[in-house]
Amino acid sequence: MGYSLVNILGGLLIVTSTMVVVSKTIPSAIKWYAIQSVVLVGVLLTLGLTTGATELLMWAASAFVTKVILVPFILNRAYKKMGSPADSTLTSSIKPAWTIILTGLEVAICFAVVTRLSLPTAEVTTPALAISFAHFFVGLTCIISQRNILKQIFGYCLMENGSHVTLALLAPTAPEIIEIGIATDAIFAVIIMSAVVVRIWNDTKSLDSHDLTELKG
Repeated sequence: MGYSLVNILGGLLIVTSTMVVVSKTIPSAIKWYAIQSVVLVGVLLTLGLTTGATELLMWAASAFVTKVILVPFILNRAYKKMGSPADSTLTSSIKPAWTIILTGLEVAICFAVVTRLSLPTAEVTTPALAISFAHFFVGLTCIISQRNILKQIFGYCLMENGSHVTLALLAPTAPEIIEIGIATDAIFAVIIMSAVVVRIWNDTKSLDSHDLTELKG
């Protein structure tokens, strides 16, 4: 029952990831990322209670603080610090319908790869593990397809969330120091990237990567 719930929550992870990518406004993307982070905490809690790995329970607590609270706060603060700029540049080189199709294809490919793995965890959480692998490609798709440089940060966050789930599924008893390292690395990365975006906005008054021609070369 516990592993079935993990797989169901894994399905919710990919749904929320898709919503982050296709969101038309930054506040909407922040909201969907926070929701995904809550689901991620649910995955860690469920997996911890199912396997008896107390490390995952601590990991769930740290993920709640860093991903549900701090990361959305940092991104929202950066957005407001720029004066809540218009989201007219939240355009993508891939239409929403194609984004959904591409996400499904990425999950299918990862599912085919996972089914070939001979790991005990992979046998009972194949859907969740496939989705955790697919998060890397969904995040990469967000980074490549989005013109808004603030929105591109969400691509990194999705990739990082995927790495959390992958590690939790394959190494549920990993030392706490590893969990802390991943969490703090993500926070500092988001802080640095947000600061860079704010600086670019202050200098150019644009978040459209197509307009930042002076950064080329």
